[in-house]
Amino acid sequence: MPRPFAFFLAKGWDTGNSALRVACTPAVAPYTGGMHPPVRLVAIDMDGTLLPTVGREISPRAARALKAAQEAGIVVAIATGRRVAYTAPLLEGLGLRADTPLIASNGAVIRTLGSEPVDRSHLEARVARGLCGLLRPFGALVFTFDRPGRGELVVEDLEQAHGKIALWVEANRNAIEVVKPLERALADGDDPIQGMAAGNLRRMREAEQAVKASQWMGLCECVRTEYPGRDLSILDLLPMGVSKGKALERLAARLGVDPKATMAIGDNWNDVEMLEWAGQGVIMGNAAAELRAMAKMRGWKQAPPNDEDGVAVVLEAAIAKALTAIGGPEPVARSFNPDTKYPEESSGL
Repeated sequence: MPRPFAFFLAKGWDTGNSALRVACTPAVAPYTGGMHPPVRLVAIDMDGTLLPTVGREISPRAARALKAAQEAGIVVAIATGRRVAYTAPLLEGLGLRADTPLIASNGAVIRTLGSEPVDRSHLEARVARGLCGLLRPFGALVFTFDRPGRGELVVEDLEQAHGKIALWVEANRNAIEVVKPLERALADGDDPIQGMAAGNLRRMREAEQAVKASQWMGLCECVRTEYPGRDLSILDLLPMGVSKGKALERLAARLGVDPKATMAIGDNWNDVEMLEWAGQGVIMGNAAAELRAMAKMRGWKQAPPNDEDGVAVVLEAAIAKALTAIGGPEPVARSFNPDTKYPEESSGL
């Protein structure tokens, strides 16, 4: 069995963030020629990618593939728009390493599965207040703070939020605090991790354009996620320079992993930047037709849909390649064919 590709967190903070130290013996052959090297780091989205369309349990095959990838020396990172507290419980009981990186809140927070802080960013409170006034007419607004318990999530109108994102409200009710007006929760110095506006597809596209045309555009990032089957869209409001892609880039730098040896797997618009940054981008077969067309233009591979264990299929092929490169046994894996055609519809959250 190859030695795991391990990393260790240093104690204390370095210029405001936890320093991530690397101690590794690469278990893969060096990159040569024009072919992709074996994967050393993979970032995997949750909703619509690792999770099934219905339900919140990772399939047994996907769970085995995640653990086998770690045992083969591949760093497995979860990259999600969910906050850490809404992500970690879904990974319990899978036997994953405590130092598994969680890129949460669309890149605003990086922690390990064992709750060690790695990196975080904040949205300036005055910018958040300005966005409240701008986006209030478009849909339900939520701000996320990096603190446990009630008040981690702040909303102005719980009834409105429940009407738009009922399942999310019920799952997070113990963390939600209602503050009217929302600006009262955003005093100077009380900076949130991120904001979120939720509504139907049309209104969130309009909200995105309103942000881009406003004075706040140069002070924040806005990333849209869509679930056409439910006519639901989420517009994430992030600190400037924050995205899943930027977080993956920082994580890879800390680990000393080249982009060419980095894989990213996702299904939605908030995954695009990490798919572009990674040398090996993989779009899910259940992604929207527009995203799958983009994948062909940008050279990303296409996995089977989430409900057909697409992530497991991709990881099994990556593990086989990594073990073959070091002369280890090649596991039995279903062939991953990036040219396979899948249905046009996109899965919901």
